[in-house]
Amino acid sequence: MVNPKLKDELNTQLCNAVLKLENLEECYQFFEDICTIGELKAMAQRLEVARMLQEKNTYEAIVERTGASTATISRVKRCLNYGADGYSLVLERMKEAEEQ
Repeated sequence: MVNPKLKDELNTQLCNAVLKLENLEECYQFFEDICTIGELKAMAQRLEVARMLQEKNTYEAIVERTGASTATISRVKRCLNYGADGYSLVLERMKEAEEQ
């Protein structure tokens, strides 16, 4: 279920915009325009932290690979355990796509 604090007209517009992207090149174009490089790298880092946590990597291994702080790792872990299951949904779909 979507957090009601997040669900508003502008966030819905953003989510709908992302759903309109058709390929990797379009994603790069869109995110380059909408995010700073730092924001995009932070999102990519959090996704990798989530993937590594699901694979039961240690904090030490995650810090070494991603450069994420232990606070970021803890925040992502909290989302994996108590969040909206967005990370799990995306990571499962990515894994399924890799296996095909």
